[in-house]
Amino acid sequence: MRGSFDDAPLTALFPLSTTADADSLNQAVRTVDAACVGRDTADWEWFPEHAAFPGAWLGTPVVLGADVIQHADGVDQLEFLLQVVWTEAGQLAVDAAVNVACWCDTDHATHDVDAIRLEIGNDTSLPEAFRAGVERLTSWLAAPHNADYWRARAGLPPR
Repeated sequence: MRGSFDDAPLTALFPLSTTADADSLNQAVRTVDAACVGRDTADWEWFPEHAAFPGAWLGTPVVLGADVIQHADGVDQLEFLLQVVWTEAGQLAVDAAVNVACWCDTDHATHDVDAIRLEIGNDTSLPEAFRAGVERLTSWLAAPHNADYWRARAGLPPR
C-alpha cells in the first residue's frame, strides 16, 4: 500500500510497538517532511503481509519504507531511501541509503551509497533505529542533489 505516513497502519505493521513508539515514529517523520519542503515529498509504502517475519525469502522483505526521489532532467535521478525491513535472521532493521545510477563496466543498474543498517533488538528499539535512519536521511537531503557528487563520494565511475 502507498500513501501518507499518517495512513500507515503502524499498530498492524508493528504489533509489539507501543503508543509511545508510534508517537516517536510520527515525530521522526515530521523531520523528513520538513526536509522535503520545496522538493519532492517522501512517498511511503507499507506491506501488512510482512508484519510478521515471512521466513526464507528472496530479497529483503520491506515492512515500511520511504523513497524520496530527486527528479533531474537530462541527468541521473537520485533516490534517498529509508526502510524498515526483515533481515535473513528474522530481525527487524532500519536501512537507509542514497541510490545512484551505476556507470560501471558491468551494469549493476544502481548503487546504494553511504548505506546504513541498524538492527532492532535488545540494545536498539524500533524508535531509536528509525530516528537514527531519519537523521541520516535528512542529512542526505541537505547535501548536494547531484548524482556525480554521490558517485565521486563513493568512488564510483563517472557517467
